[in-house]
Amino acid sequence: MPVPEVLFVCVHNAGRSQMAAALLHHHAPGKVGVRSAGSTPAEEVNPVVVDAMAELGVDVSRRFPKKLDAETVEASDVVITMGCGDACPVFPGKRYLDWELDDPAGKTLDEIRPIRDAIDERVRKLLTELLPEG
Repeated sequence: MPVPEVLFVCVHNAGRSQMAAALLHHHAPGKVGVRSAGSTPAEEVNPVVVDAMAELGVDVSRRFPKKLDAETVEASDVVITMGCGDACPVFPGKRYLDWELDDPAGKTLDEIRPIRDAIDERVRKLLTELLPEG
């Protein structure tokens, strides 16, 4: 069975999409292809997001924001947008989901934890759909 390819997209690829990609990889290493990108990538992953993920034992300190391109979208089976609006190209036959989540930019660790936990919950639910056998 082919490995499903998932792409997480947000504007800066510095917070939500980085957390989602890291969590999906953490929960299903090698079982799902995971990418993240941003329509306007930031210089670095939000340092407070790095701290929030470290609390779960997930290291995102060496990750960096990447520019969204059409090839990456085309290579994905599922594209999950997180507040990037119309910046994400749409290809027929792809599954698109939009996760409404607060942007962690400028937020404290206490404010980011609930965003991280909401992403984790959605990632776990997505995994049950992508890998129903368990």
